[in-house]
Amino acid sequence: MEIRAVLPPRGRDYRLDLLRGFANWAIYLDHIPNNAVNWITQKNFGFSDAADLFVFISGYTASFVYARMMLERGFVIGGTRLVKRAWQIYVAHVLLFVIYIAEIGYLSQRYHDPNLQNEFNVAGFMQNPAETLYQGLILAFKPVNMDVLPLYIALMLVYPLVLWAMLRRPNLTLAASFLLYLAARHFGWNLPAYPSGSWYFNPFCWQFLFVFGGWFALGGAVESMSFIRSRTFLWLGAAYLLFALVMTFAGRFPELGQAMPAWLFDAFNPNDKTNLAPYRVLHFVVLAFFVTRFLPRDWAGLHWAIFRPMIKCGQQSLEVFCTGVFLAVIAHLVLVEVSGSIWMQIVVSAAGIALMTALAYYRSWSKKVDKAPAKVPPSPAPAE
Repeated sequence: MEIRAVLPPRGRDYRLDLLRGFANWAIYLDHIPNNAVNWITQKNFGFSDAADLFVFISGYTASFVYARMMLERGFVIGGTRLVKRAWQIYVAHVLLFVIYIAEIGYLSQRYHDPNLQNEFNVAGFMQNPAETLYQGLILAFKPVNMDVLPLYIALMLVYPLVLWAMLRRPNLTLAASFLLYLAARHFGWNLPAYPSGSWYFNPFCWQFLFVFGGWFALGGAVESMSFIRSRTFLWLGAAYLLFALVMTFAGRFPELGQAMPAWLFDAFNPNDKTNLAPYRVLHFVVLAFFVTRFLPRDWAGLHWAIFRPMIKCGQQSLEVFCTGVFLAVIAHLVLVEVSGSIWMQIVVSAAGIALMTALAYYRSWSKKVDKAPAKVPPSPAPAE
């Protein structure tokens, strides 16, 4: 079958690293309750947030990396590399899962705060550790703030077949993904969670954002460029972002919400994140189009020193994300047990980002050292 997808140019796209680093920082800040610093993250200014950005970029990256591998080395090799990557993410998730539960269990005992276990949804593990551990290993049990990686794992496991279809019929594959998204919302499809409920990130809905990222990488951006650069999109997109800003503020500030008609306010508040509300998808698509329009791949600012820490965190995304989840618990406890002042909120926010950045630089250096050829000792001079 003819290959119709258009692969992006070879070489690293630093825009992805920059945006993924921003998403990791924003997720860390958003995971700290009662933290005024997280007002700088995108969730406060529109319908979508850093999770949407993380999932989109994950689909985009998986597509342009493994699509080229599939074309050059065959479907089996490309597909198994995708599954291998899913396994690596699963191992990281299990390690984080164990450390996270141990962290919360220790801190709740150390500070005599049993409510901490309930707050982070690990009380069930303390009561029935064997069953809860098993449910955690099959991704049914997820403590608070640990929902993104299971979604990522599930999507990566099925993506070999999606990517095979995307390379041949990109628009049709995206349409099929969208139909699944609509069906899941209409029929209430989701995966069960333990001990009750369902997945916080409904994979049948969130897969659309992942596939959209893949479609965007494999020719969708090029195909849409005439619309992205049009004056019509500029005005309509800006108007929608302004509308999303107003509606989000209405949910944050009761005075503004009460001034609106109830039918309008209730249509967008609360924001349906679990099933990825259509207005949320549209908001993110508009943002993605604006970034494509105003942030070219060769923008000189991507090499500015001020962006290097964020780009480095994007390049070491998995390690930085896991560290951020761990640090957010400590930051929350500091605000509860030590001080909840605005200055302490700034301190724990900045300290967490600094530690995540330090880890990213270390991992980058460590990988370079591992790849560097070993120095061969000089041969002894021959005896006279």
